[in-house]
Amino acid sequence: MRTLGYYAIALQTQALGASDSGLGGNALAWIAASSPLSKGVLFILFLFSIASWAVVLNKLWQFRRLERQTSSFLDIFRRSTKFSEVQSVCRSLSHSPLVGVFQAGYAELNTQLRQGDGATNPGGRPAAAGGRLTLRSFDALDRALLRASGVEANKLEHRVDLLATTASITPFIGLFGTVMGIVTTFQAIGGTGSTNLSVVGPGIAEALIATAAGLAAAIPAVYFYNLLTNKVKLYLSGIEDFSLEFLNIAERNFT
Repeated sequence: MRTLGYYAIALQTQALGASDSGLGGNALAWIAASSPLSKGVLFILFLFSIASWAVVLNKLWQFRRLERQTSSFLDIFRRSTKFSEVQSVCRSLSHSPLVGVFQAGYAELNTQLRQGDGATNPGGRPAAAGGRLTLRSFDALDRALLRASGVEANKLEHRVDLLATTASITPFIGLFGTVMGIVTTFQAIGGTGSTNLSVVGPGIAEALIATAAGLAAAIPAVYFYNLLTNKVKLYLSGIEDFSLEFLNIAERNFT
């Protein structure tokens, strides 16, 4: 322990003495001089980090657009008196998950009412006093909405699991690089029979860089995974609420 303490003090002194050359330059020099195995570990961590940040930026942009279009769609849906009016704006708001659910329900509603009343198109919500249109199967409409909700849920969750993978695996990859750096250090000590700082320092530097890189990839992934997962839960709750609202309207007017 005392010897390791001397090494740590010596490394700190050396780092302070070389501060004028910049920490970034030292880190790059250590990476350039590291073993192929350490470079491979850092390259893998770099790929995980780039992939996770790409997912984060893509999802944040997707969810912002989704929220804007969902708000517009709900406003139109609740102000309209006919489903056909809502259907006419679906194409311009196609990125909202509620649009996919609505179109599935509207298609099922059309199909059932055509079967029950020739070529009649439901067109909308109002129910006439005579010749009232009725659904053949309310359960079938419910199943259509559930199936569409599952499709939209899969779209929302697409690639978010990569963040969970990055958060869980990159610390272990960094730990692997740390262990191999320590092993390299002891091999150098055994091969030279010297505990000089020039022998011990490079291995310790490789180990610390791998650990830091693993944490740098994992910490943002954990944060954004939790953030995006919570957003997905809110969107799924909104989809469920919309499905129930659609069913209530259908039940009032077509049963």
